[in-house]
Amino acid sequence: MQRVPRQQRAKSTVEAILDAGYISLGRHGLAGTTTTHIADIAGVSVGSLYEYFKNKEAIYEAMRDRFVRDLIGVLQPLTPRIVRLPLTEAIPILLYDVQALLLRDEQRYLKYAQEVFNADVRFDLSEVSRSLSDIIVQFLLHNPQYAGLKRFAAMSYIFVNAGMFTVIRHMSDPNPPISYDELVDGLAHMVSHYVRMERQLARRQSSASGGDAAAAK
Repeated sequence: MQRVPRQQRAKSTVEAILDAGYISLGRHGLAGTTTTHIADIAGVSVGSLYEYFKNKEAIYEAMRDRFVRDLIGVLQPLTPRIVRLPLTEAIPILLYDVQALLLRDEQRYLKYAQEVFNADVRFDLSEVSRSLSDIIVQFLLHNPQYAGLKRFAAMSYIFVNAGMFTVIRHMSDPNPPISYDELVDGLAHMVSHYVRMERQLARRQSSASGGDAAAAK
């Protein structure tokens, strides 16, 4: 049974192993990385590594958890700011901050995402999806004019999950067909266009209902 790090020294060892995991994955790939590679980079013995992780897959799982935690850590602090902005301004702020996270520490997270996507490994981002859904709820509370839109819950789910996949896929592509700026602009305008069309439809339906009611009197 693996040790649970409780002392600061043990926690630092685990963090060093995870850091080494990202570095090794960037050098050797998902399949080519070994626990020996990771231990060497971390500066610990393989035996010490196995005190905390039973195998390479357990390290990868912990790496995913840290990536998700850091991604949510980027998103949540933005909420008070973006809920007061138009969608065409709020969405780019989110997307550029996500890009900054993927590019930091010598693109450690980006290389990780590239390997995961190229290997077609199950990549659970449900926690990130929930965090983005919470931001949407806060946005609606500050912008009640959008609350009555039909299919908003379904479309929000589609936009959140498709948007996350598209961003990571784009940044994982060594030769993307469009720039990241174009991607951000496209996603922002796709969402704002949907909202604008739905609001226009709602107004027309409201006017038609009002006219029908008046004719019935």
